[in-house]
Amino acid sequence: MNTTYFTETESPLGMLTLRGSEQGLTGLYMQDHRHGPEELQRRGWQRDDHRFAELRAQLGEYFAGKLMVFTVRIDREALGGTDFQRRVWTALEAIPYGVTISYGELARRIGQPAAVRAVGLANGRNPLSIVVPCHRVIGANGKLTGYGGGMERKRSLLELEKRDLFSRV
Repeated sequence: MNTTYFTETESPLGMLTLRGSEQGLTGLYMQDHRHGPEELQRRGWQRDDHRFAELRAQLGEYFAGKLMVFTVRIDREALGGTDFQRRVWTALEAIPYGVTISYGELARRIGQPAAVRAVGLANGRNPLSIVVPCHRVIGANGKLTGYGGGMERKRSLLELEKRDLFSRV
C-alpha cells in the first residue's frame, strides 16, 4: 500500500494542504476547496513537512512575484481522473503565466472544440490548483467563472500574475 503524505502551509490565500506520494505531488487544496479530499479520505495520511519543503519554497516565490513556472515533481499516476481530465490538466500547464484563455480555447487546444462544458468540469476537478494553473481559464466573455478554491481566490491569483507581469516590463 502506498503512503499518502501531507503538510499544510500558510499563503496569502489562506491555509493550503499539500498532498503527495513517494513519487511526487498529488494534490494542492485550499480551505473549503470544492473538490478537495473529505475528512474521511484524509485519515491515514502521514504528515511530512520536510517532503514538501521545495514546493513550499516555490509557493513563497510565486506569491512574492518571483516564480512563473513550478518545477516540483508531480506523481501523474496517482492524480486519478479520466483520460479526458488528464488531457485537460496537461493542457492547463501550457497556459503561460499571466495569460488567460477561455474554456472554448482550452477545448480547441485538446482537439475537442465541442466539449466546452466537459472541459469546464475537468478544469474544476484539477487536483493541483496553482501549480497546474486552472485559474487562468475564464469565460468566453472575459468574465471570471467557477473556481474550486472560490472566486475571490481566482481573482487574487489572476491579479497577482497580472501585477507581476507589469512590474517586469
